Amino acid sequence: MGYVTKEQVARAKQIHVFDYVQSYESDKIKRVGSSYRLKEHPSVAISDKGYYRHSQEYGGVTALDYLIKIRGYDFIDAVCHLINESPYEKGDTPNLKKRDKPSPTTTTNKPAITDKTTSSEKVSLLLPRRDKDNYHAIAYLQNRGIDKVLIMDCINRGVLYQSAVHHNVVFIGKDEHGKTRFAAMRGTSSNYKCDAEGSIKKYGFVLPPNNLSSNSVAIFESPIDSMSHFTLCKRGEVPAFDGWRLSLGGMCVDTLTQFLKHHSRINYCLICTDNDNAGNYIAERISQEVQIRTERSLPIFGKDWNETLVATLQHEKKNTTIQQDKPIL
Repeated sequence: MGYVTKEQVARAKQIHVFDYVQSYESDKIKRVGSSYRLKEHPSVAISDKGYYRHSQEYGGVTALDYLIKIRGYDFIDAVCHLINESPYEKGDTPNLKKRDKPSPTTTTNKPAITDKTTSSEKVSLLLPRRDKDNYHAIAYLQNRGIDKVLIMDCINRGVLYQSAVHHNVVFIGKDEHGKTRFAAMRGTSSNYKCDAEGSIKKYGFVLPPNNLSSNSVAIFESPIDSMSHFTLCKRGEVPAFDGWRLSLGGMCVDTLTQFLKHHSRINYCLICTDNDNAGNYIAERISQEVQIRTERSLPIFGKDWNETLVATLQHEKKNTTIQQDKPIL
């Protein structure tokens, strides 16, 4: 019989049941009021506060507790399942067998252009625990000019939330089955940028159009740029675009390739990467490689679409102030 270490158990206990269920059992739950219920066990309610089994009057908060008491896992299997590691056998040296974890990065430099995901698809996605509210995330995005209706729509669709410890904004990318596969964390009070461990970059953050049968997609380097472009379109500052908006998670071409694979009706791509050397390079590469019509769209001000949005709002505010300061003749 194998065993697990205290360090492994501690990591498993960090995973909240709500994050686990949304990531790995989204097809097994249904919305009921303000929480979710397991389809096969309707008495089990799950929310950001934890889970509760009404029929037997007990509950918990961690995914570890949920797997043991609801799913019937034994303790060691549950820990190993959550952290995607094998149990140690007698005589093993834990320090030699433990999986290396990538160090979070706080750099603001662009990620390397790649066609390969930087995280192994065999590593479980470890989402940061959700906070009790999204106050900091909403305030941060609004401060960058993003339309609040759009922010709330993303929260309601489950592709954006605020992490519990550091109040980071977490942008979610899902696969074609609605399973969470990618999470990008962005600091609300610092330049912190990091993808959650186990993220698969080819599943990007997506803003769907009003018409889900749209045959157009616009690609951006970041979720904030895609949200900024949506806001600019809504304000009438740039030409209207009612197509899909896809974030490449930096400049990962695989993200677009994966998206087109499952959206076969797409025949037009608006390339909205940054107006700098790396952004222009990836735009040229995509226009040559994809088998659909492409068009380049450059931000009006600055190098990216959020800089354009912020500059537009500042210009509007300045003109409003001037108008208010004019003397009445």
